[in-house]
Parts: sequence; C-alpha cells; structure tokens
Amino acid sequence: MKHELYSRVALRIAIPQYRLQAGDVATIVECHSGHAGQEPGYSLEVFNAVGETIAVVTLRESEIEPLAINEILHVRRFDEVPA
Repeated sequence: MKHELYSRVALRIAIPQYRLQAGDVATIVECHSGHAGQEPGYSLEVFNAVGETIAVVTLRESEIEPLAINEILHVRRFDEVPA
C-alpha cells in the first residue's frame, strides 16, 4: 500500500453525489489491497472545517494523492454548487 492508515490525502477526482471536488482533503480510514491484478483502494472520511464527518467514500489508489509540502489548505462553502 502506498498510503498509510489515518494519513490525509487529496482527491484527484470530483464526486458530485457527495458534492466533493478534486483537491478536497480526506483521511484514510481503511486500506483495501484488492485481488491479484486489481488496483488497491482506500476508504476515506471527509470532514468539514470544524471536524464533522460529511462523507465516507471508497476510491482507487489512482484517485487520491498525498498532500505536498508546497500546498496549502483552502476553505470553500460546502453548500455552493461547483462550477
């Protein structure tokens, strides 16, 4: 597995049914190794700015990325519709 349990990652994709956008930050809560030849996956918990859970989603490893030292977090309104 590339990412460790409870590490924070950024979404590489939007998930419209949960109103999540690429770049939103999530915490890994479970790792899924998958079957032979299958891409590993992760269950992620997404929190709002005050720490309340707003979604739990499962994504493939290629759909998330680690946070980098040259990035900063940004707050956006969750009730706004993405452009």
